[in-house]
Amino acid sequence: GPVEVAESKALEFALNAPFPNPFNPATTIEYVLPQPSHAALTIHNATGQRVATLKNEHHSAGRHSVTWDASHMPSGVYFCTLKAGAYIRTQRVLLLK
Repeated sequence: GPVEVAESKALEFALNAPFPNPFNPATTIEYVLPQPSHAALTIHNATGQRVATLKNEHHSAGRHSVTWDASHMPSGVYFCTLKAGAYIRTQRVLLLK
């Protein structure tokens, strides 16, 4: 009904803060897509090198979440970037071991 339409129209692109943060060994990253779109979720280290591609595919509209298991990575600051169409957003996470 109309309520559903209003709710879906209210959705905007979003990359939520990963939780937990700081984390060890895994953190969950949630993001929202207002329309079906190709989305790529990547992790870079502090020097800008890509160390993981968590998602790189066509998504349905709505809320999505993915868990990054960084148990094999060194401690430090990482940057999680969502690219979907013209939308680009980065969140900073800290891996503490």
